[in-house]
Amino acid sequence: FDTSREIAIWLDILLRNAIQGGIIILLILALFLRPSVAVWIFVGIPVSFMGALALMPELGATVNVITLFSFILVLGIVVDDAIVTGENIYTHLRHGDDPTLAAIRGTHEMAVPVTLGVLSTMIAFIPLLLMEGERGVIFGQISVVVMLVLFFSLIESKFILPTHMSHLRVTADNGQSENRLTRFQNRIADGLERGIRTVYQPLLVRALGNRFLTLSLFVGISFVLISFVFSGRYHFMFFPEVDGDIAWATLEMPAGTPTDAMASHLARITEMAHRLQDQYRDPATGESAIRNILIENGWSFLLGLKNTGAHKGEVILELAPPTERPVAITNAEVIRQWRQATGPIPGARELGFYFDEQQLVDPIDIQLVGEHFEDLAAAAIEIKARLAEYPGVFDVRDSADIGREEIELTLRPEARLLALSVANLGTQVRQAFFGDEIQRIQRGRDDVRVMVRYPLSERRAEMNLSRMKIRTPAGVEVPIGTVADITVGTGFSTIHRVDRHRAINVTADVDKENTDINRIMTDMRPFLAELQKRHPGIRYSLEGELRQQRESLTSLYIGVGLVLFVIYALLAIPLRSYTQPMIVMGIIPFSVVGALLGHMIMGLSLSMMSIMGLLALVGVVVNDSLVLVDYINRRRREGIAVMDAARIAGVARFRPILLTSLTTFAGLMPLIFEDSIQAQYLIPMAVSLGFGILYATSLTLFLIPISYTLIEDARDRARREKRN
Repeated sequence: FDTSREIAIWLDILLRNAIQGGIIILLILALFLRPSVAVWIFVGIPVSFMGALALMPELGATVNVITLFSFILVLGIVVDDAIVTGENIYTHLRHGDDPTLAAIRGTHEMAVPVTLGVLSTMIAFIPLLLMEGERGVIFGQISVVVMLVLFFSLIESKFILPTHMSHLRVTADNGQSENRLTRFQNRIADGLERGIRTVYQPLLVRALGNRFLTLSLFVGISFVLISFVFSGRYHFMFFPEVDGDIAWATLEMPAGTPTDAMASHLARITEMAHRLQDQYRDPATGESAIRNILIENGWSFLLGLKNTGAHKGEVILELAPPTERPVAITNAEVIRQWRQATGPIPGARELGFYFDEQQLVDPIDIQLVGEHFEDLAAAAIEIKARLAEYPGVFDVRDSADIGREEIELTLRPEARLLALSVANLGTQVRQAFFGDEIQRIQRGRDDVRVMVRYPLSERRAEMNLSRMKIRTPAGVEVPIGTVADITVGTGFSTIHRVDRHRAINVTADVDKENTDINRIMTDMRPFLAELQKRHPGIRYSLEGELRQQRESLTSLYIGVGLVLFVIYALLAIPLRSYTQPMIVMGIIPFSVVGALLGHMIMGLSLSMMSIMGLLALVGVVVNDSLVLVDYINRRRREGIAVMDAARIAGVARFRPILLTSLTTFAGLMPLIFEDSIQAQYLIPMAVSLGFGILYATSLTLFLIPISYTLIEDARDRARREKRN
């Protein structure tokens, strides 16, 4: 198992994605802006990245796979403020302003909306910092990277970019330029301008003339799609299962299982793995999807060569990367066939098959707590039987750690009359079968213990215990059967307790691609309630992945509420209005539709990473909306009527809004379409952000002017009514 190969793959993927995303962003900027302007805007990316890398250690963030992929995630967002500022400076240059004056005016005009937009995007990532649990520690570093990059991006767009652009000279183009790139860029820019005048502007005018109809159309589409998701018809999983290059089986037998028996069981599991290895082999090349097979007995390779006991073992398969396998097969299919071929192992306490290295806990984990173990064991049996009925649920087991068989001695009432105690009885039985040390003999450097006990032949037979004589304190010997009841039972290697009460956990694995854990547990709740009635002393709780999901969602809900409040306050102060921040933030629920459509197009299930992408989307759409509202306000202060101001603002800000959307999606494209194992966890987040921002572009360019004019009309009516 060569883990250095994985590190090399990660670095290669990151470098390739960064280069591809950067080139696409630069090309898009060069198409719609002057190449020199595009280059200076693009320079902000490495400047921001270097600043973030310099401060990461101070904030406890390390350079790892998650933080490196975070740089790719923020690749498209980082140039948004520079695009808005640079495009505005470029507009002043095209109008003939002095370059230095154009840089000052262009930066000053966009200072407030751009600064607030970047701050709102940074705030949108705060909920990731508030996530609880083990995953919260991991994904909180995404927020650290994004916030640092955006912070340095804001500084670069306010000081460095205007300085560079103050040296640009824009001359009128007569169409006879010998520079082919310039002519091509001018044709693209002219084509965009024609599209704005002939397509977008008439559509915007028509939408403003039919505001309620247009608004109802967007609301209807959003309501249908969001209802479809919340109806339960669209699959949701906490964290997606990703095909990796490892799969494994774990076997746990009762404590005390002979070594030969344990080796035989592991050999059976291994034999089935070898059969699959031959089944997945390409006859032409001799390569198999299963490259290596490792057997561990008493030690866990997955836990860092930890000693687990001779009654535990594991068989590990090293798989070829999904894109390099000679046969098209998924990890889930390998596990399914391996499980079926192996079948049940008699007497096994636990037999599980896994392939998701990120699965830190069991998908289904029902914890039973009570006073009496008999009730807990009976309830656990019923729950296991019920869970086994669900398709896609397998490896159902419980945590009752059954040990070896043991003989229990219980004093009878007659023993009390003879003054016998439990301690007295136990001492005599121990002396007879284990022995009593009566002397130590020195032999060289060693002490030799001299023990008195029954002969070996008598100690081996259980029947000799029932023939044993027990001496009373009065010196009378009586048969053991007259003073104690002898029963054969099973003890416990480990007794699990929660808050000093005995506990048993019933756990199971599921096929996450086809099985919804939340639906199963919703269906199980009436059964569990009925179970509590039959066993009054038992209470249950949902642990494992469901608990992680509950804790993470709770912390996210709190974080989202805090974020929305802070963004509202942040917008209300400079806009000097209580209603205009609602116009800007009103775009947020509509933009979710784009993320949902993106998941449907890409064939992805919704997951926690999808929700994290939606949080990032909040900041980006607020950024674009704020720029448009601020522009309408500036036109209104010049005395332009509200309908005309909305139309002019839409046309004037079409290009920067389109550019920010295209560059954001372009920066995420390599990650969205990446097929490597290491990138799969972040793809849902990238899809939410990338497709969400594309859809939000149309929302911003139409809904913001419509919402603005509707609210202004309502305020005018309120003033007239108050005057009357």
